[in-house]
Amino acid sequence: MSIQVNLDVRMAERKITLTELAEGVGITLANLSILKTGKARAIRFSTLEALCRELDCQPGDLLEFRAES
Repeated sequence: MSIQVNLDVRMAERKITLTELAEGVGITLANLSILKTGKARAIRFSTLEALCRELDCQPGDLLEFRAES
């Protein structure tokens, strides 16, 4: 089982850069990059809320469950 992070897809749809999103959300570029690449082990609800606000989306648009075969 794994959680797929679709942050890059939403960013492309909104035409926003990593730097712009980091500034809008209020987290470091390094932490946002870790989340975007799927290397994050956890995410705070406050961060998820801020991402959804900035990208005008729902949490399910950013996170997807994928069962491993």
